[in-house]
Parts: sequence; structure tokens; C-alpha cells
Amino acid sequence: MIILKSILRFGGKINSFKFFVYIIACVVLNNFAFAASAQNSKPNILWIITEDQSAHLSCYGEKTITTPNLDKMAAEGIRFDNAFVTCPVCSPSRSAISTGIYQTVLGSHNHRSQRKLGHGDGNSKEYADTYGIPVKSVWEIFAEKGYYTCNGTQNTGQKGKEDYNFVCDSKALYDGADWSGRAEGQPFFAQIQLRGGKLRNVPKAYEEVLAGIDPELLVKEEDVTFPPYYPDVKAFRSDWVAYLNSVIYTDSEVGKVLDRLDKENLMDNTVIFFVADHGISSMRGKQFLYDEGIRVPLIIRFPDKRLAGTVRKDLVLQIDLVSTSLKLAGIDMPEYVQARDIFCKDYKEREFIVTARDRAGDPIDIIRSVRTKKYKYIRNFMSYRPHCQRDQYKDHYTFTKALRKLNAEGKLDELQSRFFNPTRPAEELYDLVNDPFETINLANKANYKVVLFENRNRLYNWMIENKDMGLIPEPILEELGRKYGNKYYVLQQNENSNLIKQLIDVIEAGELKDLNRLEKIAKTGNPSQIYWAVTWLGVHRNQESIGLIKKLVQHNDPSVRIAACLALCKMGLDETYLPKLTEEINHPNYLVGMYAIRAIEQTGILNETTREAAEIASRSKYDNTTR
Repeated sequence: MIILKSILRFGGKINSFKFFVYIIACVVLNNFAFAASAQNSKPNILWIITEDQSAHLSCYGEKTITTPNLDKMAAEGIRFDNAFVTCPVCSPSRSAISTGIYQTVLGSHNHRSQRKLGHGDGNSKEYADTYGIPVKSVWEIFAEKGYYTCNGTQNTGQKGKEDYNFVCDSKALYDGADWSGRAEGQPFFAQIQLRGGKLRNVPKAYEEVLAGIDPELLVKEEDVTFPPYYPDVKAFRSDWVAYLNSVIYTDSEVGKVLDRLDKENLMDNTVIFFVADHGISSMRGKQFLYDEGIRVPLIIRFPDKRLAGTVRKDLVLQIDLVSTSLKLAGIDMPEYVQARDIFCKDYKEREFIVTARDRAGDPIDIIRSVRTKKYKYIRNFMSYRPHCQRDQYKDHYTFTKALRKLNAEGKLDELQSRFFNPTRPAEELYDLVNDPFETINLANKANYKVVLFENRNRLYNWMIENKDMGLIPEPILEELGRKYGNKYYVLQQNENSNLIKQLIDVIEAGELKDLNRLEKIAKTGNPSQIYWAVTWLGVHRNQESIGLIKKLVQHNDPSVRIAACLALCKMGLDETYLPKLTEEINHPNYLVGMYAIRAIEQTGILNETTREAAEIASRSKYDNTTR
């Protein structure tokens, strides 16, 4: 059309050479114009990620507060009522959303286990060399397709939180803290990181909240209600008030981001996602697989406001933002991505979702859950330990201190004190329709056997098929990661293809107190199997196994040695084997030292040997050993 108009303007009076040159020039300019137009047609993608925040928004039914900006975003977009995270702990959750892969598959499931040397959470250099991200991150994929990538906060130009569980070079991932540095017409993929529920935990930050909210909107203690598994005491009321005020403030921060987009005329070409990294950091929330910890708000607004006011009930995951965002940008999704495009034409609802919790700081734990719309199945693979282990992160909260004190004084009812029981059920099953607070465990009810069996099988099959690494003792996994170059490749090896099934089998033998089976595995199994077999022999304090376990104190794998020493300490032989646990604290694999000090704590012994162990641990280079 451009060429035709030019010929008509010249009236056809032009020599052939000049005409040829002119045609070539027009074609080139036309191609440049088409490329620029195509680039401009790509939507900007914006993820607003808030921290430690459950779906306590007025558009989700919260009555105590109003959240006008997010309510408006929901009215102009799609609100997801059943959105969940793959892990209710920040670094594993953020690692998953960075790749579209479950953290348990990626090898980033143990909180802050893969950090730079010297940070306090990373192992020695010989292990840390394997901590790089083994697949392309979502930022790299967007950048390859011409997108400007950025990670910032509500304050323009301020770098945003990272806290991934892998070592990465920020300069290689992001072009800037916000989109202001992009070329004219260049689309952007941006993340805005908000502090959310964390605002209440830092005095200076909470002062900012109180100063930034209309006094008329501040929540009063008498107005709050919270779940029945928490006692109605001042510590909880005050914390819940501060949390809800933080949500109000977060809503105002979202408003500022939306105002900026509007002022820069970007609202008409930007798809906006609002999601949380996990639920509220209360006792049964963050770190645990009850809905308080895993269910999060998810709101998506399209530039043309399509599907405005829609409420979707299907089960979606935070990692689905990866596939959905790539598709909206016209980018093919890598085959390894486990996320789903939630707007694709052939979209099929999930029958269930799987969530996972592993070591969160210093408490070593392994929990998995299967959630359908009606039921929640929780599998506690360390049922011999309490829900509420000592935790240097969570124990500093006023509500944790209050709960521990009330429990010690016998002032909590059965439900409220359940978290402090010395052990827990191996399986939990809840009817979410009739018991939304997940308080009545149906796992042992005869009329729920079919439901229990179905969801147990779903979980086991998922773990095996998806190569979930959680059951591999962490010091052993660290060695395997070094052997194969990255933890991601461990279960892709033929020699490890049956490992997860083997570990499920030995743990079930332990729960069933099949001592003969445990002894056989302890004699013939691989290090991971032996670790679990000896652990369960110690749990059952099987005196007849003492001779076998004593031999394993000399095993070449330190994790097995630790499990054996702990088992013998539980059987009354601590005078000999407690010092041997102390010897493991300074192992060159820092995670061995962490396992050793945790084992010493589990003995419950307080004497000169444990004092010496604590002194040694306090000088460790590994943060989760020093406490």
C-alpha cells in the first residue's frame, strides 16, 4: 500500500533504476514498521507478588477491612477462589514460580539450602558449584524474545526481593528494577515485590503502615475474628490486627502501581497478576499445608477487561503464572515446565493439586498434601516428631511465645494444643466442605477408607512420576547433587529410578513397626534407605537391633552414622554415642553438621556433652547449625 501510494504520487514518472531503489527502501522501511508494530502488539506482563498473605481481601469475603484497589482489579478481571502455592515457604515457592517447576523436582525444596558461599545458608564451595539454576528461568525466556525484564518494588527504581533457592546473577536476569529503562515500544516482563504480611513483623515497617492508613480505617482488636485453632488472647488479637492493617496498606501500594501504569498509558497493554508467595505467617499458616498456609489470592486483569468480574473455582497453582504469561506473550512453553496455561482453549481442570513442605530453616520436616475441591489429604513422613518443632525463625513471634506458654500452663483446649503433641498422625484427612478449618481428622474413620486410599495413591504416584526428591536425606542429596552436577539430575539417573518408591516403602515399614523388614533394609539398602530404616528402629527403641545399629555407627555415610547414634542414644546408650554425634558437627559437608545438632536436640539430653556440642555448633559456618 505504501509503495502503491508513492507510485501514484510520482505519477509513474520515474526512471527504472531510481524506481527499483525506491521500492527496496520502501520494503525495508515497511518491514521495520511491521517489526515495531509486532513488538508493540506484545502485551506487557506484570506480576505483583505480596509476601505472607492469605486471601484476606474484601473481594474474597473478608469483612473486617476493605481493599478497594484489589477489589476493583477483581471487578475488572478474574478472581481465583482456589489458588494455591506449591510450597508455603518463601525461597522454595519463589524458586518454583521462577521456573514453572515444582521445587521438589528442581531440587530447591529445602529452604535457603542453595545460597552463595558466605551467606550463611550455603554449603562449602565444592557443593555450592552445583547451586546454579539447571533450566532457563522465566526472565531468561522472556528476554530471549525481546522483553525488558525487571524486578522492583512499589517505589520506582528500587530493587525487589529475590530470595530464590538457587544461586543466580541478578544482572543476568533483570534489565532493571522497573521498566523505565526499556527501549521505546519494547514490551516488559516485570515483578513488583510487596512486603504484605511481613510489614507487621518489623517495627519500622509497621510504623509506615500506621502512618499510611487513614485512622478511620485502622482495625480494632474487638473487631477481629480468627480460626478456632487459635486461642482468643491478646497476643493473637494484636498480631491479627497488625496483619489486617498490613493488608490494607498493601492494597494502597497496589493502587500506586496501578496509578503509575495509568499515568504512563500502559494499562491498555499490560496483563496484571496479583498473587502471594504463600499464606499468613501464623502458627498453622506459613510452613504448613493447611489452607491457611497454601491458599493465596490470585487476581488477573486483562487490558481489555475481558472476563471482567469472573470468579473461577478450579484448582490452580502459583506456578501457572509462568505458562499463562508465556502464552499471553506468544512464547512457546518449554517441555520441562509443569505449570499450565489457565486460559488455553483445551484447558482441563485439575482433579487435585499437590503441595509440599520440607526443611524450613532449621526444623527438618517432610510433609506432602493432596487437595481436591472437597478433601485435603496430608502425609506426615516424620510423624514421630511434633508439628511445632523448635524453630529459630518462628519462635521469635509473640504469638508463638504466647502459645508455648499457654500450652505449658495447660490453658489450651485439645485443638489448640494439638500442634505441641510429641508426635502426630502419619496421615490426616479433612472434609473441606464441612470442616473448612481442617480440625476433624477423618483418616481413621472406616467410612473414609476409600477416600484415604485414593488420595494416598495419588500422592505416591505423583511423587514417583514427578521425581520428588524430598525423602532423600539432605546431606545425602547434597552429595548426589555434586556427583551429578545438580540436584535436578539425581532422579533422572537409571540407578536412582526406583529410589522414591524404595523410601516410601521403608517409611511405611517403620510406621507399621515391621522390625524384620527394617533390619533387612538396614543390612542391604542404599544409604538413604538405611538412614530411614535405622531412624525407625530408633523410634521404636528396638533393643534387639542394637548390635546391628552399633555396626552402622562405622558406616561410610555420615547421615547413616548420625541416624545410628541417635537411635542408640534413644535406647539409653547416650554416654557412648552422644559424643560421636558431636564429632559430626564440623563435617566438611555443612548439612551433616546441621543433621548432627538436630539429632542431639532430639535426644532431649542436657549435660556437659550437649553443652560442648552447642559451643561447637555456635561456631559453624552454616546458619541453620549455629542456633
